[in-house]
Amino acid sequence: MAKPRNYVKEYAAYQGKPEQIAKRSERNSARRVFEKANGDLPSTEDVDHKVPLSKNGTSNLRNLRAVSQNANTSFSRTKTGAMKSQTSARERKK
Repeated sequence: MAKPRNYVKEYAAYQGKPEQIAKRSERNSARRVFEKANGDLPSTEDVDHKVPLSKNGTSNLRNLRAVSQNANTSFSRTKTGAMKSQTSARERKK
């Protein structure tokens, strides 16, 4: 049987770092901006930045769109977790 997750350790090691708190705050702010202009989104939808924040994107309305959670997390990643490409495999097929 798998060991239960140690959420306190996880928070202290990663999620509680000032850099991660700032990133989470920016994502929450982007969702509020989008929902203010377009109405509430269901919990199954994410607000996606067309140009990612990591690539100097902004959280203004022109850079935001609503996508499913699956589509928003389907980008190829390197071993360190960085995005390989800004375009998902699904979008490249279109």
